[in-house]
Amino acid sequence: MMRTAGWWIMTSLALLVAAYAFALVALPSFRPELVQVHFQQRPLLVLAHFLGGGIAMAIGAFQLHAGLRSRFLSTHRWLGRIYIAAVLAGGTAGLVLAINSTAGPVAQWGFGLLAVAWLASTFNAYRHIRDRNFEQHRAWMIRSYALTLAAVTLRIYLPASMIAALPMGTAYSAIAWLCWVPNLLVAEWFVRSRSISPAPSR
Repeated sequence: MMRTAGWWIMTSLALLVAAYAFALVALPSFRPELVQVHFQQRPLLVLAHFLGGGIAMAIGAFQLHAGLRSRFLSTHRWLGRIYIAAVLAGGTAGLVLAINSTAGPVAQWGFGLLAVAWLASTFNAYRHIRDRNFEQHRAWMIRSYALTLAAVTLRIYLPASMIAALPMGTAYSAIAWLCWVPNLLVAEWFVRSRSISPAPSR
């Protein structure tokens, strides 16, 4: 029951944030001022980041559901291909946006390493499924989706920092790391506690 409840909470939050990302793309009047500025300065990169991230969030939760995966294996494979393409678009765009961010070096490194880890974990998941190493494919997909969910935790921490009246510059730099490092640690604990073979140290 706990696992089922956790999956439903995770999926609901992911779908809400994915819907928000799609709304930012489709409805210019819905965009906050900062997002509107990013769209004006780097429209293709922001579009790729929001669409890629939104699609990956919406698909990933269902890909990790063991019951759905076993019942609809062919659909799982096709959605996996779409997930990889979405991460490739969203992660590459996110890396370029992080490098060109004006939020300072701490935030640049935080979001930049998130993009690199997101791309690398997804590539490893793809590499292992090509080798038909199903356990390590699953382990790396858990890591990949934990990083995808950084978009969810980011949108929890940002309003929380505003409610706490923290200086935006300081809070944003911290959130650039807090939105994904704890996610990855939890994913690693889950992988090891569920006896999913961890990947080699490489």
